[in-house]
Amino acid sequence: MDDLDNITTTGPPLPSADATVTGGGSQSDTSEEEEYLDNSIELRGYLSKWTNYIYGWQPRYIVLKDGTLSYYKSESESDFGCRGAISLSKATIKAHESDELRFDVVVNNLNNWCLRAETSEDRMHWVEVLQLYKEGTGSTDTTSLRRHGSTMSLQSNTISLASGGSLKRTLRNLREKVGELETFKDILFGQIETLQRYFDACSEVNKTNSQPLDLGDGLKPIDFKGESITFRATTTGVLSTLQHCLEIIAENDESWKRKLEREIDKRRRAEEQNKKFMDEIEKLKRLSYPGPDFEEGPHSTLPEDEFFDAVETGLEKIEEDMQLRFKLRLQSQISQTLVNVPHEAVAEGEEAREEFGTGAEAQSHALWPEIDRVCKEQLHKAREGVGQDGNGWQIFADEGEIKMYKREEEVNGMVMDPLKAYHSVKGVTAREMCHYFFMPEFRNDWETTLEDCTILEKISADTLLFLQTHKRIWPASQRDAQFWSHMRKINDGLEPDTRDMWVVCNNSTEYAKQESKNGKCVRIFLTVILACQTHLPDGYVKGQPLSRDDLTCKVTYCSVVNPGGWAPASALRAVYKREYPKFLKRFTGYVIDQCKDKPIMF
Repeated sequence: MDDLDNITTTGPPLPSADATVTGGGSQSDTSEEEEYLDNSIELRGYLSKWTNYIYGWQPRYIVLKDGTLSYYKSESESDFGCRGAISLSKATIKAHESDELRFDVVVNNLNNWCLRAETSEDRMHWVEVLQLYKEGTGSTDTTSLRRHGSTMSLQSNTISLASGGSLKRTLRNLREKVGELETFKDILFGQIETLQRYFDACSEVNKTNSQPLDLGDGLKPIDFKGESITFRATTTGVLSTLQHCLEIIAENDESWKRKLEREIDKRRRAEEQNKKFMDEIEKLKRLSYPGPDFEEGPHSTLPEDEFFDAVETGLEKIEEDMQLRFKLRLQSQISQTLVNVPHEAVAEGEEAREEFGTGAEAQSHALWPEIDRVCKEQLHKAREGVGQDGNGWQIFADEGEIKMYKREEEVNGMVMDPLKAYHSVKGVTAREMCHYFFMPEFRNDWETTLEDCTILEKISADTLLFLQTHKRIWPASQRDAQFWSHMRKINDGLEPDTRDMWVVCNNSTEYAKQESKNGKCVRIFLTVILACQTHLPDGYVKGQPLSRDDLTCKVTYCSVVNPGGWAPASALRAVYKREYPKFLKRFTGYVIDQCKDKPIMF
């Protein structure tokens, strides 16, 4: 059901979705058309849906019907109720910017469905149909609103603060009106003066004739001069009042400006605070409900600093759990291990045989030429000083007896920094140090991130083939490694005060390749050597009894690791800088604790 041909769409004509028309109302009848659009469109098919950061992408049967987008675990379960649903009328459909197979259906930024199609054509098909459906329901909503016949503007019911510019324009308009009133006043005064002269003349005529002026209809003569004086006073009062209003507005202008500025400042601070809270909420959501955009991957949007912070927090939690487990084990004196070791892999007394550490029993195996070659190459690199190869080693950790160096190298954008560490450990031998590094039954005691370690093949007592799975630390993907491990005694090139030298070399291999149990791990490729030399005190005479106080083990640890995946380079380097010194101190401390009450082993 994942192919485009198997995705069926029925409903109104959808030009780019190859829809099948099954009927519909008349185009002139808006109500029928809307009802048809809402009820008859249907889209269904299989897509991958992001579930959570543990299970990732899972196939789900998606159905669009009656305005609701629903999903089921499979098509056969579609008759028994959906596992989740979204109202498409309130949803936003977003095609992912960088992942050409993915699109998201989001409702109010709270409910987010991350979906992936099998092909980019499938994604385009789904997005176009859903978008066309949204456009159809959007036009329906608009028509429905218009049908109410409301002519009131929403903006007219909104109180808005006038800006300083609009207030100035208002004052200017008022002054213009006052100027017009002044002009009308002057015209009116001129007319009154003319009328006054006319009536003065009439009054003189009336006095001469000693007869009152008859205005008809029983009206008495009017004192136009008094009326004009009164009218002049009235208009002057009106103009004075208007002028007073202008002065009040002008006086309040600055006050309103200050109030406006304060309101704008309050709003700015509120928006900043709201943005801060929203960022915190988003960060908490990413930590609590991480989606595909917030974990390691080619389309991850998680910032590098947050990636490192999350990994660091995960590592600290694992270390705390391990310390607690170690304390409980000491109290109960019960050794616990997660290693699946065949009974014959560590048969008692095998290490005591003369052939152990020579590789004699492994020489007939198909991997032996590679094992012998890599061990010799890595031993040569371990014996080189950090200044001898001219490749510019940089010290990144100097903690007393521990000194660690690295070279920053990237291959195809992947961090593959070679590491070289030196350490001096009192009270243990080279054989004991390599014994606890090589033997699988002890590995879970000092390797904090180990989830499972399986011996795929026991090539010989000193050579094993491992499949090792590490714990998932969000947001990084879970990782595993398949490698052979060989423990060897070195008899040539020893320094004068060196009692013996042992090495353990681990190297990734594709031989008899197997996948981890969950099948979703990123494969690590590694080359590691632990080279150890037992040094005796000056003046020691051969055959003289030794105590652990006389022993010093010089340790050289070299590694080149390709972590795979898409972890940010800066985050990886920060993790290496933090974890490698802790690992070396933890491992050497573990060996000292294990050996302190036991006979010396050379």
